Amino acid sequence: MSFYAQLVNDTRAEREYLLSAPAILACQRGEITLPRYLAFLTQAYYHVRHTVPLLMACGSRLDEQHRWLFDAITEYIEEERGHDRWILSDIQQAGGDAAAVEAGQPALATELMVSYAWDSIQRGNPVAFFGMVLVLEGTSVNLATPMGQLIQRTLGLPDTAMSYLYSHGSLDQEHIRFFESLMDRLDSPADQAAVTHMAKVMYRLYGDVFRALPMEAHQDAA
Repeated sequence: MSFYAQLVNDTRAEREYLLSAPAILACQRGEITLPRYLAFLTQAYYHVRHTVPLLMACGSRLDEQHRWLFDAITEYIEEERGHDRWILSDIQQAGGDAAAVEAGQPALATELMVSYAWDSIQRGNPVAFFGMVLVLEGTSVNLATPMGQLIQRTLGLPDTAMSYLYSHGSLDQEHIRFFESLMDRLDSPADQAAVTHMAKVMYRLYGDVFRALPMEAHQDAA
Protein backbone atom coordinates (compact mmCIF):
# COMPACT_ATOMS: atom_id res chain seq x y z
CA MET A 1 0.00 0.00 0.00
CA SER A 2 1.31 3.45 -0.90
CA PHE A 3 1.87 5.91 1.92
CA TYR A 4 -0.94 8.15 0.69
CA ALA A 5 -3.39 5.25 0.74
CA GLN A 6 -2.16 4.25 4.20
CA LEU A 7 -2.53 7.84 5.39
CA VAL A 8 -6.14 8.01 4.22
CA ASN A 9 -6.86 4.63 5.82
CA ASP A 10 -5.20 5.46 9.13
CA THR A 11 -7.10 8.73 9.56
CA ARG A 12 -10.58 7.39 8.80
CA ALA A 13 -11.94 7.68 12.34
CA GLU A 14 -10.71 11.25 12.74
CA ARG A 15 -12.11 12.20 9.33
CA GLU A 16 -15.51 10.84 10.37
CA TYR A 17 -15.36 13.00 13.50
CA LEU A 18 -15.06 16.08 11.29
CA LEU A 19 -17.72 15.01 8.80
CA SER A 20 -20.21 14.24 11.58
CA ALA A 21 -20.15 17.82 12.90
CA PRO A 22 -23.75 19.07 13.35
CA ALA A 23 -23.20 22.08 11.06
CA ILE A 24 -22.06 19.84 8.21
CA LEU A 25 -24.91 17.36 8.67
CA ALA A 26 -27.45 20.19 8.85
CA CYS A 27 -26.12 21.70 5.63
CA GLN A 28 -26.39 18.36 3.86
CA ARG A 29 -30.05 18.21 4.94
CA GLY A 30 -30.62 21.68 3.51
CA GLU A 31 -30.92 23.27 6.97
CA ILE A 32 -28.88 26.37 6.23
CA THR A 33 -28.92 29.82 7.77
CA LEU A 34 -27.14 33.01 6.76
CA PRO A 35 -25.68 33.56 10.26
CA ARG A 36 -24.11 30.10 10.15
CA TYR A 37 -22.67 30.64 6.67
CA LEU A 38 -21.19 33.96 7.78
CA ALA A 39 -19.82 32.29 10.92
CA PHE A 40 -18.18 29.63 8.74
CA LEU A 41 -16.60 32.25 6.49
CA THR A 42 -15.44 34.22 9.50
CA GLN A 43 -13.60 31.27 11.03
CA ALA A 44 -12.27 30.29 7.59
CA TYR A 45 -10.73 33.74 7.31
CA TYR A 46 -9.02 33.38 10.67
CA HIS A 47 -7.23 30.19 9.66
CA VAL A 48 -6.77 30.78 5.92
CA ARG A 49 -4.85 34.00 6.55
CA HIS A 50 -2.17 31.83 8.15
CA THR A 51 -1.81 29.41 5.23
CA VAL A 52 0.89 31.25 3.28
CA PRO A 53 2.92 32.19 6.39
CA LEU A 54 2.72 28.56 7.56
CA LEU A 55 3.93 27.33 4.18
CA MET A 56 6.82 29.78 4.28
CA ALA A 57 7.73 28.69 7.81
CA CYS A 58 7.60 25.03 6.75
CA GLY A 59 9.91 25.69 3.80
CA SER A 60 12.36 27.64 5.95
CA ARG A 61 12.80 24.69 8.31
CA LEU A 62 13.30 21.94 5.72
CA ASP A 63 16.77 20.42 5.71
CA GLU A 64 18.87 19.41 2.70
CA GLN A 65 17.28 15.98 2.60
CA HIS A 66 13.90 17.58 1.94
CA ARG A 67 14.90 20.20 -0.62
CA TRP A 68 12.81 18.38 -3.21
CA LEU A 69 9.74 19.71 -1.37
CA PHE A 70 10.70 23.36 -1.96
CA ASP A 71 9.14 23.51 -5.42
CA ALA A 72 5.91 22.04 -4.08
CA ILE A 73 5.77 24.58 -1.27
CA THR A 74 6.40 27.41 -3.73
CA GLU A 75 3.55 26.15 -5.89
CA TYR A 76 1.23 25.93 -2.89
CA ILE A 77 2.12 29.49 -1.89
CA GLU A 78 1.31 30.80 -5.37
CA GLU A 79 -2.03 28.98 -5.34
CA GLU A 80 -3.00 30.10 -1.83
CA ARG A 81 -2.05 33.77 -2.03
CA GLY A 82 -5.00 36.10 -1.62
CA HIS A 83 -7.54 33.49 -0.53
CA ASP A 84 -8.09 35.32 2.74
CA ARG A 85 -9.15 38.38 0.73
CA TRP A 86 -11.62 36.23 -1.23
CA ILE A 87 -13.24 35.25 2.06
CA LEU A 88 -13.59 38.85 3.20
CA SER A 89 -15.20 39.69 -0.15
CA ASP A 90 -17.64 36.77 0.22
CA ILE A 91 -18.57 37.99 3.71
CA GLN A 92 -19.30 41.48 2.42
CA GLN A 93 -21.27 40.19 -0.57
CA ALA A 94 -23.34 37.95 1.71
CA GLY A 95 -24.32 40.90 3.89
CA GLY A 96 -21.72 40.56 6.62
CA ASP A 97 -19.25 43.07 7.99
CA ALA A 98 -15.88 42.20 6.48
CA ALA A 99 -14.08 45.03 8.26
CA ALA A 100 -15.28 43.81 11.64
CA VAL A 101 -14.17 40.27 10.83
CA GLU A 102 -10.73 41.45 9.70
CA ALA A 103 -10.29 43.36 12.96
CA GLY A 104 -11.75 40.59 15.11
CA GLN A 105 -10.45 37.49 16.85
CA PRO A 106 -10.99 33.80 16.04
CA ALA A 107 -13.11 31.44 18.06
CA LEU A 108 -11.16 29.33 20.54
CA ALA A 109 -11.39 26.20 18.37
CA THR A 110 -9.94 28.05 15.38
CA GLU A 111 -7.20 29.63 17.46
CA LEU A 112 -6.19 26.23 18.82
CA MET A 113 -6.08 24.73 15.32
CA VAL A 114 -3.84 27.52 14.02
CA SER A 115 -1.65 27.46 17.13
CA TYR A 116 -1.11 23.71 16.80
CA ALA A 117 -0.05 24.11 13.18
CA TRP A 118 2.51 26.77 14.08
CA ASP A 119 3.78 24.77 17.03
CA SER A 120 4.19 21.60 15.00
CA ILE A 121 6.32 23.36 12.39
CA GLN A 122 8.49 25.22 14.89
CA ARG A 123 8.84 22.53 17.54
CA GLY A 124 8.77 19.28 15.63
CA ASN A 125 9.19 17.93 12.11
CA PRO A 126 8.16 20.64 9.59
CA VAL A 127 7.08 17.95 7.12
CA ALA A 128 4.18 17.32 9.50
CA PHE A 129 2.49 20.38 7.99
CA PHE A 130 1.43 18.22 5.05
CA GLY A 131 -0.95 16.46 7.42
CA MET A 132 -2.84 19.74 7.66
CA VAL A 133 -2.80 20.02 3.88
CA LEU A 134 -4.53 16.64 3.65
CA VAL A 135 -7.26 17.73 6.06
CA LEU A 136 -8.05 21.10 4.48
CA GLU A 137 -7.78 20.08 0.84
CA GLY A 138 -9.38 16.67 1.31
CA THR A 139 -12.32 18.26 3.07
CA SER A 140 -12.67 20.86 0.32
CA VAL A 141 -12.73 18.23 -2.41
CA ASN A 142 -15.55 16.33 -0.73
CA LEU A 143 -17.65 19.22 0.55
CA ALA A 144 -16.92 22.61 -1.00
CA THR A 145 -18.78 22.48 -4.31
CA PRO A 146 -21.90 20.48 -3.33
CA MET A 147 -22.34 22.34 -0.06
CA GLY A 148 -21.66 25.65 -1.77
CA GLN A 149 -24.46 24.92 -4.24
CA LEU A 150 -26.86 24.04 -1.41
CA ILE A 151 -25.94 27.19 0.51
CA GLN A 152 -26.29 29.45 -2.51
CA ARG A 153 -29.62 27.96 -3.57
CA THR A 154 -31.11 28.00 -0.07
CA LEU A 155 -30.00 31.51 0.84
CA GLY A 156 -30.37 33.04 -2.64
CA LEU A 157 -26.83 34.40 -2.63
CA PRO A 158 -25.00 35.75 -5.70
CA ASP A 159 -21.97 34.00 -7.17
CA THR A 160 -19.85 36.81 -5.73
CA ALA A 161 -20.64 35.54 -2.21
CA MET A 162 -19.45 31.99 -2.99
CA SER A 163 -15.94 32.45 -4.40
CA TYR A 164 -14.10 30.74 -1.54
CA LEU A 165 -16.15 27.54 -1.56
CA TYR A 166 -16.46 27.25 -5.32
CA SER A 167 -12.79 27.92 -6.01
CA HIS A 168 -11.66 25.36 -3.47
CA GLY A 169 -13.97 22.68 -4.76
CA SER A 170 -12.39 22.89 -8.22
CA LEU A 171 -8.82 23.84 -7.30
CA ASP A 172 -8.38 21.13 -4.70
CA GLN A 173 -9.35 18.34 -7.08
CA GLU A 174 -6.02 19.00 -8.78
CA HIS A 175 -4.26 19.74 -5.50
CA ILE A 176 -5.17 16.40 -3.97
CA ARG A 177 -3.64 14.50 -6.90
CA PHE A 178 -0.52 16.62 -6.55
CA PHE A 179 -0.52 16.00 -2.81
CA GLU A 180 -0.83 12.24 -3.34
CA SER A 181 2.26 12.22 -5.56
CA LEU A 182 4.22 14.13 -2.92
CA MET A 183 3.22 11.83 -0.08
CA ASP A 184 4.15 8.75 -2.08
CA ARG A 185 7.70 10.11 -2.32
CA LEU A 186 8.04 10.32 1.46
CA ASP A 187 10.02 7.24 2.37
CA SER A 188 11.16 8.17 5.87
CA PRO A 189 9.17 6.42 8.63
CA ALA A 190 9.67 9.50 10.82
CA ASP A 191 8.22 11.81 8.16
CA GLN A 192 5.31 9.47 7.54
CA ALA A 193 4.56 9.24 11.25
CA ALA A 194 4.70 13.05 11.60
CA VAL A 195 2.28 13.60 8.70
CA THR A 196 -0.12 10.95 9.99
CA HIS A 197 -0.12 12.36 13.51
CA MET A 198 -0.68 15.90 12.25
CA ALA A 199 -3.58 14.76 10.05
CA LYS A 200 -5.24 12.94 12.95
CA VAL A 201 -4.96 15.94 15.26
CA MET A 202 -6.05 18.40 12.57
CA TYR A 203 -9.16 16.41 11.70
CA ARG A 204 -10.15 16.65 15.36
CA LEU A 205 -9.31 20.35 15.67
CA TYR A 206 -10.99 21.28 12.38
CA GLY A 207 -13.98 19.21 13.42
CA ASP A 208 -14.16 21.32 16.58
CA VAL A 209 -14.17 24.48 14.45
CA PHE A 210 -17.31 23.20 12.70
CA ARG A 211 -18.81 22.11 16.00
CA ALA A 212 -18.42 25.64 17.31
CA LEU A 213 -20.60 27.13 14.54
CA PRO A 214 -24.03 28.41 15.68
CA MET A 215 -26.84 25.84 15.56
CA GLU A 216 -29.82 27.83 16.86
CA ALA A 217 -33.02 25.85 16.31
CA HIS A 218 -35.15 28.93 15.66
CA GLN A 219 -32.89 29.92 12.78
CA ASP A 220 -33.36 26.52 11.16
CA ALA A 221 -37.13 26.81 11.55
CA ALA A 222 -37.06 30.23 9.93
